[in-house]
Amino acid sequence: MLTDKGKVAVIGLGYVGLPLVIDFCAAGIQVLGFDIDEKKVRTLQKGKSYIDYIAAENIAGFIYSGVFAPTSDFSRLREVESIIITVPTPLNEYREPDLSFIVETAETIAAHLQKGQLIVLESTTYPGTSREVVLPLLEKSGYKVGQDFFLAYSPERVDPNNKNYRANDIPKLAGGITGLCRDKVIDLYSLVFKKLVPVSSVEVAEAGKLMENIFRSVNIAMVNEMKLLFDRMGIDIWEVIAASSTKPFGYMPFYPGPGLGGHCLPIDPFYLTWKARSYDFSTRFIELAGEINSAMPYHVVQKTADALNERGKSVKGSRILILGVAYKKNVDDVRESPALKIAALLEKKGAQVCYHDPHIPEICGLRHYPDLVKRSLPLSEELLRTADGVLIVTDHDSIDYDWVLQNSNLVIDTRNCVKGQGSDKLIKA
Repeated sequence: MLTDKGKVAVIGLGYVGLPLVIDFCAAGIQVLGFDIDEKKVRTLQKGKSYIDYIAAENIAGFIYSGVFAPTSDFSRLREVESIIITVPTPLNEYREPDLSFIVETAETIAAHLQKGQLIVLESTTYPGTSREVVLPLLEKSGYKVGQDFFLAYSPERVDPNNKNYRANDIPKLAGGITGLCRDKVIDLYSLVFKKLVPVSSVEVAEAGKLMENIFRSVNIAMVNEMKLLFDRMGIDIWEVIAASSTKPFGYMPFYPGPGLGGHCLPIDPFYLTWKARSYDFSTRFIELAGEINSAMPYHVVQKTADALNERGKSVKGSRILILGVAYKKNVDDVRESPALKIAALLEKKGAQVCYHDPHIPEICGLRHYPDLVKRSLPLSEELLRTADGVLIVTDHDSIDYDWVLQNSNLVIDTRNCVKGQGSDKLIKA
């Protein structure tokens, strides 16, 4: 178990790291939170939150009681017993893993590594990252794993703003470079998580996280392809799913949409496809799923264009209101959101695009869409009536979609959230 000096460090205070900080603080564990983003650090030091479903009061209470200390001074890593890494793992422009954040973090830890410290990687990555990438960097310190320091992998399983499962309710996979490394990480996380699932190696834990996300990605691709087919056949995919879901065994419903979003599903499967190539293995299923899911924004734009054309309008010059730009309902996260691609494609065709999202007040400074700069407009009858088309991309619960349909000229619904069946103003996409 942790010693009297058992502070925990969390590196990366985003959608994974900050909730983890809150859980450790709630358990009475002192936490140092590290981030290279000075704006985030200053916000937290003031007791404020930049994630809308994390209450500022919780952060303020932990800040003022001294349980939580946000900082960008990485020399303070020497003060802690356990270090948890929750940094991003994006893809580069060639859809290859970008481990630069992990590498830089491991090098920083190595520069301040103390005997007895436990280092845990939570960032989603390909099997072999902990042993082949992180371990050699840490051992440059001159310390030996399993004796002088301990290295483990325990993947995050965060589902932002999930009302049914809090992060610490979800069983936690845990694998170590050595058996003692695994024991150490289980001791650490047992302070917060209700159930720990030990596995035989870090590679099993790394592969387990990818398996979960690829399972979802492949099944969503399958139902997206079925949607495209049934659309041509004049069959409502949503009614088909509801009918199939009445079978009490052998079927699990997945739902189509405008494309994948978030940090996991659009990215994680390609970590495994890249690694598979080093074993002379082609992951055709995964790559096909990625191809189908990546094409869905184009389908939505084409359905929008067709709907406008039927009403004697072209995309060029049309005013399109996008409802919801977050990657999933009821969150303030636009990472990899299909709404961004849809907006960019529509603007390229000459549409005048605006948006409303109660969780995303503005869009700016995005890596893949640097020219996409917009502010959320207040949702009103006038806004709806002056739009040539209203495109529902994210189905936030706070929006009355029947009211939207009533006050709009045309609604293109990608989420099946409008119940006005039979309306000539409603197009399912």
